[in-house]
Amino acid sequence: MTIPFRPIALLLAALALSACATRNDVPAAANMGDDDAFCRANNVAVGSAEYVACRKDRDVQRSNAITRANRAQRNLGEYMMDHPDRP
Repeated sequence: MTIPFRPIALLLAALALSACATRNDVPAAANMGDDDAFCRANNVAVGSAEYVACRKDRDVQRSNAITRANRAQRNLGEYMMDHPDRP
């Protein structure tokens, strides 16, 4: 009686790789640093209209980066589903 090593190895590899993937990670493009420090660097008073606008702009930029990353991931998945014969 032989033990099927290949399926076991594939299962272990799949488990190891799936442990690294989480859907809620923020993409590197969206990691823009500390918004407060960025907005204060321009000598803007906290609570002023300029400060609020700066924080809103940073939030929009981060949201757009996350949206782009999600769209790219979805497009890659759709491409892979549509072209199973291409690596």
